[in-house]
Amino acid sequence: MSRYKHILVAVDLTEEADIVLQRAQEIAKDHNADITLVHVVEPLSVAYGSDIPLDLTTLQEEIAQQARQRISELAKRLNNEGHQHVVYGRPEKEIHRIAEERNIDLIVVGSHGRHGLALILGSTSTGILHGAQCDVLAVRVGK
Repeated sequence: MSRYKHILVAVDLTEEADIVLQRAQEIAKDHNADITLVHVVEPLSVAYGSDIPLDLTTLQEEIAQQARQRISELAKRLNNEGHQHVVYGRPEKEIHRIAEERNIDLIVVGSHGRHGLALILGSTSTGILHGAQCDVLAVRVGK
């Protein structure tokens, strides 16, 4: 088993993030590894289509501010306030970018274990897995 030195925990900031974070903490403790938290805010034009004739800048900034507040709370529980990122973009792309920039050797992400049509259409955890240059642990969350 490889020794992990730096773990990137990709969180969606729901209550399920606690499950993912707990698993990452267990691994970090076993390996004496650092943890970096990341949350990716998808641009509203991507999430809801770019044909909306509204200025979504204020709403986008409110979403990002709430994400920064929540990720800060999670980081405080880790005594890890210096290793947190809230970024804009596509989750898979941004998580891969941060993993490469920070020399991450394990990405931990939550997965709902989708199957059928949802699996065919893809999920964030599947996207992270396909293209990661390091190990990826998908922690089962949800029912």
